[in-house]
Amino acid sequence: MAEGTKTLRVLVLCGRSPRHLYVANTLCQAAEVLAIVQESGSEFSWKKLARTLRPDNFSRKAWRWLRDRRRYTGNREERFFFGERRAQLDHPGLVREVPHINHPDVVALARELEPDVIAVFGTSLIRGDLLGMGRLGMANLHGGLSPQYRGADCTFWALYNGEPQSIGCTLHWIDAGIDTGGLIAHVSPKILPDDDELSLFWRSVQTSAGVYAELLRRLAAGERFGQTQPGKGRLYQVKQRGLREEQVVARRLQEGLLQGLDLDARVNWYPSSPASSAPA
Repeated sequence: MAEGTKTLRVLVLCGRSPRHLYVANTLCQAAEVLAIVQESGSEFSWKKLARTLRPDNFSRKAWRWLRDRRRYTGNREERFFFGERRAQLDHPGLVREVPHINHPDVVALARELEPDVIAVFGTSLIRGDLLGMGRLGMANLHGGLSPQYRGADCTFWALYNGEPQSIGCTLHWIDAGIDTGGLIAHVSPKILPDDDELSLFWRSVQTSAGVYAELLRRLAAGERFGQTQPGKGRLYQVKQRGLREEQVVARRLQEGLLQGLDLDARVNWYPSSPASSAPA
């Protein structure tokens, strides 16, 4: 597709939670979405089972599952993104389901469709042949401000560190690292005094969805984005978050961490420069 045309041809790779569906729907309004690939997680392997059943992994996963079931009671996420409507894709006919995002079928689909951009949100880590595909590159929406907050549960860790001003999402180009590719935009949400971790994270995603759509429109108009991240920052892992850390965050919020901040939504774009790491 020639630069300057009205829409890009986009392949979306995303999860299946209400937030992922919301972002996919928003991208469908900004570009010609060719397909929406979702992971089913259904592919069995003895190695994966053995890793899951290891005592340290099993207890941690069980605790996290119980904690999240309690926090998500009442379809809070669905109501946040869809109100009284059911959470669903506007174009369900575009869905292609695969066992995992690095499955050969996804690589074959990307080669067949030849998208201008592969837009990612909420998948497992992308590896192998899928890296580097897409004419302009593969963009990702990460739920933290990279490089300061890379990895998992970044909204939680910003609260744990007493840094609510560092809550937000990053749009970046995907490379072989974890949230380390060229920066496209930092998106910070409006922060309200009665927010909790989930409402802050969801509002970050909600605000970022519109920025993601704007990115596709601006790429179609010929603009280019991507700057090398200033350092490695810090990588947070799921296993680092335990009961003690949960208690610290609960105490910080009860003590008024979010009071009087008066922080509105902010967006910082990173246009390409000669020294950038943008793939395009």
